[in-house]
Amino acid sequence: MDLEGFTKRQLIKGIAEEDILEELDKLVKEFKNWSSKKRQNFSRALYQEVTTSLEYKKIKSPFIKTLLDYPKSGVAMGEFGVGSRGEGDFFVHKKISEIIGNIDVIVGPNDQDDAGVVKCSGDYVTLALDGTHSRLSDFPFLAGFHAARAALRDVCVMGSNPVAMMSDLHLADDGDIGKLFDFTGGVSCIGDLTNVPLVSGSTLRVGGDMVFGDRLVSGVAAVGVSNTFPKVRRNAENGDVILLTKGSGGGTISTIAIYNKYFEIIKETLNVEFTDACNTLFKNGIGDIHTMCDITNGGIRGDASEISRTSGKKFLLNEDALLRAINKKVLNMLIELEIDPLGISTDSLMLILPEENVSNIFKYLKKVTKIYEVGRIEEGKGVMTLGKKEKELKTLFRESPYTKVKQVVGQIGPKNVENKKNNLENSRLKTLAKKREVSNYIRRS
Repeated sequence: MDLEGFTKRQLIKGIAEEDILEELDKLVKEFKNWSSKKRQNFSRALYQEVTTSLEYKKIKSPFIKTLLDYPKSGVAMGEFGVGSRGEGDFFVHKKISEIIGNIDVIVGPNDQDDAGVVKCSGDYVTLALDGTHSRLSDFPFLAGFHAARAALRDVCVMGSNPVAMMSDLHLADDGDIGKLFDFTGGVSCIGDLTNVPLVSGSTLRVGGDMVFGDRLVSGVAAVGVSNTFPKVRRNAENGDVILLTKGSGGGTISTIAIYNKYFEIIKETLNVEFTDACNTLFKNGIGDIHTMCDITNGGIRGDASEISRTSGKKFLLNEDALLRAINKKVLNMLIELEIDPLGISTDSLMLILPEENVSNIFKYLKKVTKIYEVGRIEEGKGVMTLGKKEKELKTLFRESPYTKVKQVVGQIGPKNVENKKNNLENSRLKTLAKKREVSNYIRRS
């Protein structure tokens, strides 16, 4: 429960002080076994802090006012599908990259890859950060395990050898500290299995004293090093063949299993085949592979569309082959639950490479995982599937809804999407102006 946010909303609505304090007392009582006096003192202190923080709106200095305020877009995260791996999410990521701007790096935010790459002392250094699945807060070992796998995948697909991991833990005020231990156990379990150590991190509370509950919000970062140019999305070329390794899923598939009572399916996700496959490729040379990617961002629908946009090439995919590349037990669960298998993160490794090198890749990888040829790259744009007839594989506004709550929310974007995009663009421009203003102030100082 975000008590600070609740109090601000009540103040904005013009609710009287005594009514806000009464409601705060009830909310505190729900979470804390405190005396009546302590609850009242806490509620009053919280109210005073929030009202004081809002006083910045009355100050005369335009610079301080701009510094403390943020440009309101009027568009909410959930409304626009941010984090739901669809068109809304991709649009916002693009706007974030535009705030960062054109920076002198090998792979940066504008490339829309899952990791960034810089060059240092002749080596290519790769950095990736993955947040834990929001619905795994009460299952911290799985949350840490799959976030670590995801971070290592994002490093590996750049053609980089992972060398270290970091974790960031934010647990709300009432959270049991055992969650921190269990999460760390999940991350370090992956570290033990892949020989990539967890070396540092940060541990804080969600919202400090202002957020009650036991929500865990966390992430895992990974760093890798390579002496070869990264296997970025823009490298895909006409005539390239597309390969997929067998995908058994990770955090998303575990979430589907938990919230739909397919608990045995969780075991299918407990593997490090992806990292093993990449290590095998690294040992045998990956120079002839143009692009590497993990199928996570809204499934093959999202990732293929993103690569098509970035590379300016057309994807032709065999739908039957795509389905064969999904773990059979996982696929059966998705079909039984009527979840689109092509719009879900399956954690397959995608390789895009010249046809003459395909046989070598099969020879290397068949010892550690199953691999399938699923399509090819052509001149043009977009993503098409070849079944009984050719059809476009579109990216939807959100990924396939895979829990009952997501089914209620749906995949359709909000009304007046274009107006909301304009509002977001205006907010971005104001942020850029603020960034320049603060930079100039510091330089002058």
